[in-house]
Amino acid sequence: MVRIKIQFLGFMIIALAFACTNKQSPQSELNLWYNQPADASVADDPDGWKDDPEWLNALPLGNGSLGAMVFGDVNKERIQLSEESMWSGSPADNDNPEAHKHLGKIRQLLFDGKYKEATELTNKTQVCKGVGTGLGNGADVPFGCFQTLGNLWIDNGKDSPYDNYYRELDLTDAVVRVSYSQDGVNYQREIFTSQPDQVMVARFTADKPGQISFSCTLDRPERFHTYSENGQLIMKGALNDGKGGENLKYIARLKAVNKNGDVKYSGSKLIVENADEVTLFLTASTNYVLKYPSYTGRNCELLTLENIEKAISRPYQNLLQAHLTEYQQYFSRVSLDLTPGKLEPIPTNERLAMFRKSKSDPHLDELLFQYGRYLLISSSRPGTLPANLQGVWANKIQTPWNGDYHTDVNVQMNYWPAEVTNLSEMHLPLFDLIEEMAKPGKKTASVQYQMDGWVVHPVSNVWGYTSPGEEASWGLHSGGGAWISTHIFEHYAFTLDKEFLKRMYPVLEGSVQFYMDWLTEDPKTGKLVSGPAVSPENTFEAPDGSLCQISMGPTHDQQVIWQLFSDYIEASQILGVQNEFTGQVINARERLAGSKVGSDGRLMEWPEEFPETEPGHRHISHLFALHPGAQINRKDTPELMKAARKSLDYRIANGGGYTGWSAAWLISQYARLNDGEMAKQSLNTVLAKSISNNLFGQHPPFQMDANFGATAGIAEMLIQSHAGAIHLLPAIPNEWSSGEVKGLVARNGFEIDMAWENNELTKAVVYSKYGAECKINYKGKTLDFNIKKGEKKELTVSDFES
Repeated sequence: MVRIKIQFLGFMIIALAFACTNKQSPQSELNLWYNQPADASVADDPDGWKDDPEWLNALPLGNGSLGAMVFGDVNKERIQLSEESMWSGSPADNDNPEAHKHLGKIRQLLFDGKYKEATELTNKTQVCKGVGTGLGNGADVPFGCFQTLGNLWIDNGKDSPYDNYYRELDLTDAVVRVSYSQDGVNYQREIFTSQPDQVMVARFTADKPGQISFSCTLDRPERFHTYSENGQLIMKGALNDGKGGENLKYIARLKAVNKNGDVKYSGSKLIVENADEVTLFLTASTNYVLKYPSYTGRNCELLTLENIEKAISRPYQNLLQAHLTEYQQYFSRVSLDLTPGKLEPIPTNERLAMFRKSKSDPHLDELLFQYGRYLLISSSRPGTLPANLQGVWANKIQTPWNGDYHTDVNVQMNYWPAEVTNLSEMHLPLFDLIEEMAKPGKKTASVQYQMDGWVVHPVSNVWGYTSPGEEASWGLHSGGGAWISTHIFEHYAFTLDKEFLKRMYPVLEGSVQFYMDWLTEDPKTGKLVSGPAVSPENTFEAPDGSLCQISMGPTHDQQVIWQLFSDYIEASQILGVQNEFTGQVINARERLAGSKVGSDGRLMEWPEEFPETEPGHRHISHLFALHPGAQINRKDTPELMKAARKSLDYRIANGGGYTGWSAAWLISQYARLNDGEMAKQSLNTVLAKSISNNLFGQHPPFQMDANFGATAGIAEMLIQSHAGAIHLLPAIPNEWSSGEVKGLVARNGFEIDMAWENNELTKAVVYSKYGAECKINYKGKTLDFNIKKGEKKELTVSDFES
C-alpha cells in the first residue's frame, strides 16, 4: 500500500512538472520557439538543390562532430542526422605538371591586353577538368561531397489529434524541447547532443504511466544497412570514393534505456512498448582522420561502441549536466540586450513574418546574433573539423556546392565572429585544417607552378584538394591561401598566444613563400602584381571586347597579399625572427601595386578601369582591405576609405548584397565606415530576404555563412579594434538607442562590457586577460592606459569628455 502511494505521488509530481513545462511561450528570451511541428512526412529530395521547406523548419543541434535536425513531429518524428566527416570522394592527384610551362605566356598576353587569347590558353593549360568542384556535382567523383548521415525515425503508431503543442530550441542550454497533449496524456521530449559524452540523447516522458510506445529505425537515401545486434540498432555503410570503389566507412548506433515497459530489437527496428520513460542514445562516427595523405584509419566501430556504453551507464541528469557545463562555458561569455523592458512572447516564425513587414524588431537582432554564436559552438568544437558551407548540417546526398570549404570568402566568414564574440576556441579547427591543407598545397605549388611554399585555390575538401577549379572564371582564385592564412595572426592578435604563433609560423611562412615566388613585375609600372588571377567570380569587359575574369594584379589579390605579408612581418618580430627572407618580404610589401582609385572616385577592382558586366555583383572582394582586412582605415588611409565607400554604395545601388552571405558582409563593411544606419539596413536585408523559419541563413539555398557573417557584423557595429585602438559603439543605429552588451573581445585580449542610453555611452568596463597597454576611443576621444592581467577599469562618458 505504501509503495502504491509513493508511485502515485511520483506521477503527481510528473504531472505538475508538465503543467509548468508544457507552456505556450518561452521562459528564456533566447529561444527559437513554435506552436507547430515541422512536418516530418514531407520527404526531402536527396539529390536536388532546392531547399526542403520542412527541413528549414527543423531545429539544429550539434556537438561539433554530430549534427541533428529535430522536426518535433508528433505521430512520426524525424531527427535528421549529420556527421562532420561524412564525405564521399577520396584523395586525388589533380595538379598539372605542364601548367607552369605556359604561365609566362599567359602573363605576357595579359600585359599586352590580349585577354581573349590569355583566357583561352588559361582554360586549356591551368585548370583542372571534370573533378566535380564547380556548382556542386562532386558526390560521385573523387572531389566528393559532404552529405547526410541519414534519419532517425520514431513512429508512435497513432494518428489521433493533439493540442497544446510547443517546440523550442533554447540557446542558453542547447536543448530542444517538444511538448503536447494527445489522448488525455501530456508528453514531453528533450533532445541534446553532448560533446563530453559524444552522444545524442533524446528523452521521452509522459505524465501517466505506461504511455510511451514507439518504433525506431535508421535509414539514408543510399549505401546503408540497418540491423539489430547485441541490444543495439546499427546502421553502417561506405561512401563512393569516386573511382569505382568505396573509401569512407561510417557507423551509427542506437540504444534505448527504459523505465518500465519493454524494449526489443528486431531486424531494422527498435521497439518500445508501454514504458513510463525512455531515453534514446545515438552515437555515430566514420573512419576519417584529418591527416595527409591517407585521411582514414580511425576505428569508428570501436569508438562508437565505447561512447554508447559509457553514456548508457550514466544517469540522465548527469549526462545533461555535463552537457550544460561544457556548452555554457562558451555560450554564456557574451550577452546582448537591445530590448530593455518586458519582451512580448511571439513564436519565432511569426516574429520573422512580422519583421518582414515592419523591418523593426531589436529582439530578432539580438536573437540572430546569439544564434550565430550557438551555431559556431555547435559546428566547430576544438578537435573537430571546421564548419563548412553548411556548418555540420546536411540533408542531401549532393549538397549544394558540395558543402565544401570555399576559400574566396565563405569559410573565412564562418570564423569572423569567433574572436570578437569570445569563442576563440571554436577557431582552432580551422587551423588544424590549414596545417593539413598546407601539405598538399605545397605539392600543388611545386607541381602546378614550380614554386616554393603552399597554395590553395577557391575550393577545398577534407581530402586535401588544393588545385585550381575547373574554369578560369572562378577556379583561378590564387589568393585563397593568403586570405585563409590571415586568420593565423588574427587569432594571435586576440589571444596573444605565443605557443600558437610558434606552431603556425611555418604554415604562415609557407604561404608567404608561395606569393614571393608568384608575384611578378608589371613591365609598365615596375610594381609587383599577382596573376593570372580573378577577382572572385566577377567579370569585366576587356579592351579587346571579350568578357573576361582573369587579369594581372586584381585589387583583391594585392590586398590579401599585403595583409599576409604584414602579418608575417609582425609575427617574425614577435618571435624574434630576422633574416634575409624577412627582409625580402618587407621590400616586396613596399613594391606591391596596391589599391587604386578610379576616375569616378571608386576603388578599382582590376588594374585598369574595365567596364563591369555586373555592377551589383555579390562579391565585394576588392574591399577586403576595408573588412576583414585592416589596410584601409580612417586613420591611415582616409582617401581610400572614401573610395571604398563610393564603391560600396555603387554596388548596392546596382542590386548588390542579394545573397545571404553578401548582405551579411555588408553589415561589417558599413560598420567599418561608421555608418550604423546602412549597417542596420544590411542586417535588415539578411533578416527579410535570407533567413528561414529556423533562422538558418540562405544563399539561397541554405548556406551557414550568412549566420556567422551577421553575428560578426553586429559585433563590428558595437566594437572595433583593427586600427590601433578599441572603438566603442562605432556604428550604433538609431533603432538600438539603448542597450547593453557584455563579454565582447578586442585585440590584445581586452573583454569589454558597455551600456548606452539615447545613443550615448553611459559606462564601459575593460577587463584585461593578459595585461597590456589599452587605447580606447569613443567619438574621437582616445584614452591611453595600462591594465594589469586580471584587472578591470571602469569608464563613464565623462572620462571621454575631460
